[in-house]
Amino acid sequence: DVYKRQLYEDDEDNFGDTEWEEAKDDAARLITEEHERAGLDTVVDGEMRRTEMVEYFAERIEGYEFNGRVKVWGHNYFNKPSVAEEVEYGEQWLVDEFEFTDSVADRPVKVPITGPYTLANWTFNEAYDDDEALAYDLAELVNEEIEQLVDAGARYIQIDEPALATTPDDHAIVGECLERIVEGIPEEVRIGLHVCYGDYSRIYPEVLDYPIDELDLELTNGDYEQIDVFTDPEFTLDLALGVIDNHTAEVETVEEIKDNIRQGLKVVPPEQLTISPDCGLKLLPREKAYEKMENMVTAAREVEAELDTGEIDVPALGETASADD
Repeated sequence: DVYKRQLYEDDEDNFGDTEWEEAKDDAARLITEEHERAGLDTVVDGEMRRTEMVEYFAERIEGYEFNGRVKVWGHNYFNKPSVAEEVEYGEQWLVDEFEFTDSVADRPVKVPITGPYTLANWTFNEAYDDDEALAYDLAELVNEEIEQLVDAGARYIQIDEPALATTPDDHAIVGECLERIVEGIPEEVRIGLHVCYGDYSRIYPEVLDYPIDELDLELTNGDYEQIDVFTDPEFTLDLALGVIDNHTAEVETVEEIKDNIRQGLKVVPPEQLTISPDCGLKLLPREKAYEKMENMVTAAREVEAELDTGEIDVPALGETASADD
């Protein structure tokens, strides 16, 4: 937690590397077990070892350097890096994290990785002619890391590209990055792409051509005003639908979440629908994050049961459908 990090970073405190590693292990184990207790089918460790989604990776990629902290939103800051020379793959980024989480989890573990386009777009580029060239080199590094993760047993990888929706004219660059990322990755490895915020109509239907299995979208925060964007043309990927809002500590009721899940059935049939939060819940109070997840699981199970009894219409099919379809 923040307190332990402050102890570790204070030279006057007797809190060294061993204590810091134990603290991170304890936090990762705790959140992984909470995910399982809440009933999630696929778990993560809450990214307890990570500082910020760009900063964490920049610390591990050769070619990056840091110049100081910048304000992101509210009271949140991150150490915005610069690319001072061509990037290279050095140490592994996430293999130790995955292996630890996998060792304490009874359920499948998802590995989120900040995507190369966001890594390029959210840093100062001082070494490449343009961000496109930087993103392509970073995509090669992400591919190398995924190969290491697959060798360690990972089978579910999520590429996080929040920058895409803020600069949607670059969707072709993201597509090329993804082609490089999945090169040589076994078909049984499930690749998801997480995109949040922005005007989705500017990247749809082009995203359907991406070499991914699942598109993960933030829609709760926008009251599903953009859900119809994904109904024409037909949505051919699996849809991971955000059904709880990570921007507020207010816990959605089970009925509210069930209504949100039904929004996804406008786009895809049940077998193509995955239920998830809008984005990570790391900045929420822990007890509120748990309550949100617990209600999300309860809502999903109730919707599954109602699908089985034919109580729910599935607009994507034009008829009722079972959760087992």
